[in-house]
Amino acid sequence: MSIRSLISRRPALLLALAGLVGAAPALAADKDKPAATAAKPALSVQLTTPQNGSWTRRTPAVGAVAPWAEQHVSAETGGLVIVEVRAQVGDVVKRGQLLARLQDLGVQADLAQARAALAEAEAAHELAQADAQRARQIEAEGGEGLSRQALQQYQAQARSAAARLQSAQARVKSEELRLSQTRIVASDDGVVSAKAAVEGAVAQPGQELFRLIRQQRLEWRAELPAELLAQLKPGARAQVQLPGRAEPLDARLRTIAPTVDPQTRMGIAYVDLPAGTGLRAGSFLQGSFEQGAGEALHVPQSAVQLREGFAYVFKVSTDGRVQQTKVSLGRRQGDRVEVLQGLEPAARIVAAGVGFLADGDRVQVVTAAPAAAASR
Repeated sequence: MSIRSLISRRPALLLALAGLVGAAPALAADKDKPAATAAKPALSVQLTTPQNGSWTRRTPAVGAVAPWAEQHVSAETGGLVIVEVRAQVGDVVKRGQLLARLQDLGVQADLAQARAALAEAEAAHELAQADAQRARQIEAEGGEGLSRQALQQYQAQARSAAARLQSAQARVKSEELRLSQTRIVASDDGVVSAKAAVEGAVAQPGQELFRLIRQQRLEWRAELPAELLAQLKPGARAQVQLPGRAEPLDARLRTIAPTVDPQTRMGIAYVDLPAGTGLRAGSFLQGSFEQGAGEALHVPQSAVQLREGFAYVFKVSTDGRVQQTKVSLGRRQGDRVEVLQGLEPAARIVAAGVGFLADGDRVQVVTAAPAAAASR
């Protein structure tokens, strides 16, 4: 290469050398930068370990709320028009309270006629009894002027009059009963759950006009498999979860159905519900039955994350990385949950904030909640 060509390329060489000299400090700086900045902790967390404790064993169940007992209020006499309806669905009624009234003008007329016939029968009975008494007296005095046949006739007339009197009395009672049946009343305390009575309609014998939930008592009919049903006994404590209420409702198992469904092999446990719960018949509830106590390994519910139908906790290794671990859950008590499988008692797991973690994340372990988190 000639001297002339080197001189012509001198500017380019000088620029290349200047670039290398300028890049040298940057390369040195990158070399000195700590590699740890590439693995910055994802979250500051507190740790917890599973605890063992004695927990009440519970058998979960689901079922519907139903009336403890219902009363069907029907018409006992037919062909009468409903002229007044005094009760509506939802009304609380007392025993003997008037619910509806039937047209009674015709019944009152029949009753008046029966009472008139009774008065006539009573008069005829008195006269026949007096004639028979005189005949017996004449016979006792010797019987002069009175044949045996006449005496028997007076006695027969007295018996016939007594029978007509009884018939008239029975008819009056029948008409009084019909009159009372024009008043449709509640035979027990309760609340009206259904009404079919309509003013102007003609009531028929046996037609249901109202339906009452007796004494406003409801029960929870919990459905359980036959093998679990056999483990329960009347009087056992039950807890029923009410809609919109955090604390469960305490109740008692009243009785157990003697049969199970041959298709589903499910039976029913009848649980008395206390009054004033605001529940309605037909509601579907969840609950459980207590069955003694047993040891349980449990963790805070805040340490458990639910993803795609499975439960996970996050173990923390010595290098500060988390390992997502699948667990099987059991009972819940307060803010803690039982772990049936997947976790050893000595494991160190993240106590809270697991929704922000992923398997393999690096965390910073703290002994107290960060100030920023506490202020939120």
